[in-house]
Amino acid sequence: MILTPVFDQIYTVIWSFLSFSIALSILKTPWFKGILGEFQVNLLLKIFLPKASYHLIKNATLPTADGTTQVDHILVSKYGVFVIETKNMKGWIFGSPNQKQWTQKIFKQSRYFQNPIHQNYKHIKTLESCLAIKAECFYSVIVFIGNSTFKTQMPDYVTHGIACIQYIKSKNTEVLTQKETAAIIEKIEAGRLQRSLKTNRQHVVHVKEIINKKENKKQINTCAKCNSEMVMRVAKKGSFAGNKFWGCSSYPKCRNIVNISYPVNEVR
Repeated sequence: MILTPVFDQIYTVIWSFLSFSIALSILKTPWFKGILGEFQVNLLLKIFLPKASYHLIKNATLPTADGTTQVDHILVSKYGVFVIETKNMKGWIFGSPNQKQWTQKIFKQSRYFQNPIHQNYKHIKTLESCLAIKAECFYSVIVFIGNSTFKTQMPDYVTHGIACIQYIKSKNTEVLTQKETAAIIEKIEAGRLQRSLKTNRQHVVHVKEIINKKENKKQINTCAKCNSEMVMRVAKKGSFAGNKFWGCSSYPKCRNIVNISYPVNEVR
């Protein structure tokens, strides 16, 4: 009986430690960082943009021909439709509009991520087809939140923090009537999938499938020896003349070849 309070204290300490560890692990996940970044952008848009002029639609999952696409924020106004993609990241950011992947560098570690301009382009095209309005009425806005620094020249619509407000406000020519903006809002709300855990889970599955396909394609077209791109060539000499094969694009530095009838990464 005397030991009971001691065991209660030990139990409380252990439970507190486990709860703290679980909470800490959740805070470090990309999912939570994404949620936090979107929340920060929500605050910026609500505080610095007048509600009478800008209608905010958050976290809209829209159906596409091959599945779904999820838009962080859509701002509808008489000045146009602003489609906003949020990135909560730290470190140095390198990228250009035409690159498929951008680079995040933290000290000596580098991580590659999808070009958010390309990512947002799909969002805009989906909305374009749904709303049937001119492409000139859409504005892509990329917002980086967090302790990050652009190390390459970025377009004016790729912004950091509150700079997104300045860019949005710079578009001050009226391109839509009040009736048109109301119709756009109604169409988006009617066309978006219902906000639920099921919808979000299905979208996550779809995104993972796309990533897996890209990884498989990358693996197939990558040299197993030096990681360079493999290109299809035709043998010009010897007993295999006329036969197609995969050859490393770094030839003659790398002479890895693969018979066309074999998987690309199987060295012959």
